[in-house]
Amino acid sequence: MKTKATFFVNDKNKPIRYGEVNLINPPRKRLKNEPEKEGIEVNPVFCGFCGTDFELMKMGRECMLDAKFSIGEQRLINGHEGVVWVPEENRFAIVLIRGGNSYDPTRFTEEESYFEYGCDGADGIFCDKGYFNPDMLLHLPGEYDGIEKMPLSLAKRLVFSDPYACAIFQHERMCDIGIAQNFRVEMARNHCSEEMAKKLAYESTFDRVVIFGLGTTGLFIGDQIRRNHKNAKILFVARSSEKCDKAEFIKNNLSADYLSTADRNEKEIAQSIINHLGGTATVFVGTSGTELESRLAFEYGVLGCNGIYDSFSLGPKVTYDTMPFGFKNQVILASINFTQKHMEQAIDILCNSKFDELVELIDKNEFTADPVNAYENKIYCKGAPLKTAVIWNKEYIDEEK
Repeated sequence: MKTKATFFVNDKNKPIRYGEVNLINPPRKRLKNEPEKEGIEVNPVFCGFCGTDFELMKMGRECMLDAKFSIGEQRLINGHEGVVWVPEENRFAIVLIRGGNSYDPTRFTEEESYFEYGCDGADGIFCDKGYFNPDMLLHLPGEYDGIEKMPLSLAKRLVFSDPYACAIFQHERMCDIGIAQNFRVEMARNHCSEEMAKKLAYESTFDRVVIFGLGTTGLFIGDQIRRNHKNAKILFVARSSEKCDKAEFIKNNLSADYLSTADRNEKEIAQSIINHLGGTATVFVGTSGTELESRLAFEYGVLGCNGIYDSFSLGPKVTYDTMPFGFKNQVILASINFTQKHMEQAIDILCNSKFDELVELIDKNEFTADPVNAYENKIYCKGAPLKTAVIWNKEYIDEEK
């Protein structure tokens, strides 16, 4: 089947293009020991742009995409965030993007493999039609059964299903590690049982949280921490003005504080963070994509004893002095994934959220006319919205709601 799509190629000048492509439909499995299934046809409806797409475009410019293409292909249809329509089942769906020959694609091992729709080895959703494993087309809550047009506000919220699922996974892992890391401290401090100490550690791990960066991943991790730890002190730190829309959103909706790093040197930033928190951080979440994150946490001592450093950035190197790191008994966590359970939880949460306020649209014709220019000069340029999305098929969207 042929379709119109945007797709990545290895090309220094035009690493992403729009045009006609021939779809492939190899059998794929959702999990190890499950049967392989050919994909069923879907119509992408609403698509969001992710920083991963931008990185893949840059990889195409460097002619480094070969490992990302499906076997036998020299292109990859991009896109993994958004809403699709399933004609065979007469419903909307969210694509679970990661599957493969693994018991848990989130933590696959050396002898296992995985694929990701729109990112690695399988075509994504920036196309008029596509094929997706039927087991990986997740349902919306029951209240949306039978709708034939999706309210635009709902589509904007659901475009975050993938990154919000990542945040749920991050919170889950921080809880697992934080409880194991700190329950013995709580036993000694409170002279209590191990069971009680683990309950105390579940909360005390998040006493003082720094989230460095003001993108969607940090925002959603902060939202997860606030939903699950009502007494946590959460401080977002970034370069943006304290009066910007993103800062106002986190203050009003997450009951979090915000600190702008503008006009401060690194030492001043570190001291300001500690002053705002009333002590060193128990959790430091790095989401900014800069090496300043680890310098603040380790070199300048923002992360306290027994603290967790959650490295969520792609690109920067995390460095630390082994002597103080060892004696402070700190832990570095790094994993950027999620499971189907996390995605389903994310869908439920997002349907009743206000995150649609953070999404701005780009016209489909503007995007497809020059995708490279759109990425570089509108979607990921200085002053770009927190999230940009495109209505791919207006037939299925109610733009008045």
